[in-house]
Amino acid sequence: MSQKIRNVLVTGGAGFIGSHTCKQLANEGYQPIVFDNLSRGFKKNVRWGPFIQGDVRDEAAVTAAVMKSDPIAVIHFAGYAYVEESTQIPLEYHDVNVTGTGRVIKAIAAAVRERSIPLIFSSSCATYGRSLKMITENSPQRPINPYGTSKLIAERLILQSARINGTKFAILRYFNAAGSDPGCDLGEDHNPETHIIPLILRSALGTDSGLRINGDDYETPDGTCVRDFVHVSDLADAHVRALRHLTEGGTSVTLNLGVGRGYSIRELIDSAERLTGRKVPFQVGPRRNGDPASLVCDASLSATVLKWKPRYPSLDEMMKHALAWQKKIEATE
Repeated sequence: MSQKIRNVLVTGGAGFIGSHTCKQLANEGYQPIVFDNLSRGFKKNVRWGPFIQGDVRDEAAVTAAVMKSDPIAVIHFAGYAYVEESTQIPLEYHDVNVTGTGRVIKAIAAAVRERSIPLIFSSSCATYGRSLKMITENSPQRPINPYGTSKLIAERLILQSARINGTKFAILRYFNAAGSDPGCDLGEDHNPETHIIPLILRSALGTDSGLRINGDDYETPDGTCVRDFVHVSDLADAHVRALRHLTEGGTSVTLNLGVGRGYSIRELIDSAERLTGRKVPFQVGPRRNGDPASLVCDASLSATVLKWKPRYPSLDEMMKHALAWQKKIEATE
């Protein structure tokens, strides 16, 4: 008798982290079914299972996708995720990140018949706001930008709904995604690109001369922002581990995902210069709206609950994989 296909519905599965997670799911015997409106993801990233085009704000479309795919779980990535942009269009961020999450929750509830469908939610360190200390899951959540606020409200929707309908969940608050698939199948390809590592590498490679550091007067050792960078493939691994945790009888969890070590923007530039052998030209501009000085996490709970440990914790290793991807993009353009 053939084994039943283990479908997993992945909203936003055509995006950066979502597509890496789909590859990880397929590698571990699951069938990812991508639900994405392609506003920020790419159809070319959907390679490991079926594709359903739709918007998470469309209740009928989301419900139909859940019903049709009959998933063992839903992994919800779909959303907007740019801090500065969120300060310019806060209502759109609320609409996509909060309303969209509400639609996903309702779709899961509508599809439940004989079994529960767990939800794994892509949240963010932006829910914490400012903190110069190591951030644990119990640290105060005081977001300082609309993006962080929208993720925090979405988290609360999940918690409140779970109390009513008993849906199990994993809320994963990850810090700054970096790197790319070590096999170079996938990588960062945003348009416009706003993430710091690809921007630094493009400046080093001479494909983009417009690198700007947003402030060098923060309360950090070298004045530039400090972030906890975590490899995107390690994030994908954590999502699959959370899926197994919930489907194999584990309880609902809220977890940080990071390496527990912060790197400043200047340290990123130093790493890129080491790997490329080239200087990285840049200019220093004013601080960006909504940026805290430092965000570094304690991910020990993830290690305990999910047995998760980053395979690529080194900044140079993340930068090396991202560099390989940038060179591949250049070669095909």
